[in-house]
Amino acid sequence: MTEDSRTITAPYLEQGDRVVLFDGVCRLCSAWARFLLKFDRDRHFKLATVQSHEGQAILSFFGLPLDEYETMLLVEGDQMYVKSDAILRIFKQLPLPWPALTCLRLIPRALRDWMYDRIARNRYQLFGKNPVCVVPNAADEARFLTKNKPR
Repeated sequence: MTEDSRTITAPYLEQGDRVVLFDGVCRLCSAWARFLLKFDRDRHFKLATVQSHEGQAILSFFGLPLDEYETMLLVEGDQMYVKSDAILRIFKQLPLPWPALTCLRLIPRALRDWMYDRIARNRYQLFGKNPVCVVPNAADEARFLTKNKPR
């Protein structure tokens, strides 16, 4: 395989990695990360906070702001999914009963994302902020994207 024929992946991702980037100081976002740690039993997803070195590099790779975080991101290789598309794509890859929630795709994306935006823009007021960014405990550390050399 030549250099030109390989898929370009975001920094810190290996081929086949799926990474969920989330706001590490947002309590709602941190609860989402804990949910994934609990229910992603097959370890489909790695996690990274948008504030981490790895998260910042991935945001930069996709040309996203490095200081405003209004969406959770799912990154798969060179593909990025945001807002309701990201959430539904994640639910689809979790064990039962979670894939059943993909029926929400029947709601037009504009309406799904409008609802997502209302929560995202008010998440600190609704759910609060953690005083510091989430740090994984020893048992979950392997589930977080680590500082390997970026490509």
